[in-house]
Amino acid sequence: MKDLIQKLTEAYGPSGHEEQVREIIRSEVTPLADEVYVDALGNLIAVKKGSGGGKKVMLAAHMDEIGLIISYVDDKGFLRFQPIGGVDPMTLPGSRVQFASGRLGVIAPENRQQFRKEPELAKLYIDAGATDHEEARKLLGEAVTFVRPFADLGKRIVAKAFDDRISCAVLIEVLRRLGGSPHDVFFVFSVQEEVGLRGARTSAYSLDPDIGIAMDVTVAADTPEAPKMAMKLGAGPCIKVMDGGMLSHPGIKNLLIETAEAHDIPHQLEVLSGGTTDAAAIQLARSGVPAGCVSIACRYVHTTSEMVDMADVEQAVGLLLAFLAQPIEL
Repeated sequence: MKDLIQKLTEAYGPSGHEEQVREIIRSEVTPLADEVYVDALGNLIAVKKGSGGGKKVMLAAHMDEIGLIISYVDDKGFLRFQPIGGVDPMTLPGSRVQFASGRLGVIAPENRQQFRKEPELAKLYIDAGATDHEEARKLLGEAVTFVRPFADLGKRIVAKAFDDRISCAVLIEVLRRLGGSPHDVFFVFSVQEEVGLRGARTSAYSLDPDIGIAMDVTVAADTPEAPKMAMKLGAGPCIKVMDGGMLSHPGIKNLLIETAEAHDIPHQLEVLSGGTTDAAAIQLARSGVPAGCVSIACRYVHTTSEMVDMADVEQAVGLLLAFLAQPIEL
């Protein structure tokens, strides 16, 4: 899976600009699915028909990543920007960014000493190497993502955009290994999650599933002086109990736990104080959908060097496969 994960994470794909990621995923899932299509908002949906008598199950992982959008160009050609999603100013100075065209730029603070005291996006700019205002103004309105190569540390891997490309890789692998499930499974690779769960909202409305499960990352609280939460790397996939935007359907949560226990799959319970996932949008579609979430514990979320454990990734694949292989009664 690591080659696929590298391709996904190194691709350009801030919210609203997921085309490159979508084409990578489309090439992977088209030979595996019964039907593949892109909806009006840009969600990629791969359908795997079941053997009959099962549920209509929606599995969702979002393709987009956080980024920046150019909002102003000064007289010298330096670029000011606004965030796309939850961007932490402290992580940005010295970072490289990439435009859709492949052009690169560097983020720098106006005044380093002042920025240390007041880390604000407004005190940063992007230098894209423009020699004058005329050249730089063509970049107004362009979105950028961050540049950082995938790193294989053995059992653990590091990259930008594990939120949520690691889950896209999980769903692709589930589709690849899925055998005789009774359920019709809709693999939704959603857009614009980082700016409001938008792709999951529209796709869940369109599909009207019986069951919805999001696949996402969650905060690993196993680093020095981390918040007191239970999630950590290497202890198995996290089964969500609640987060800042939803309470998981108890039937789905319990069935995921029972499935993990029955198949000796290590697992953790996730109670996250803030943030949410596509499951929150799925849950509220139409008249409501029983929804839950399986998460991968991730260190340094929303930075250019997120870290996950490959055992957690593989075990998440196993948990979803086992869940889909059985009858689903809530």
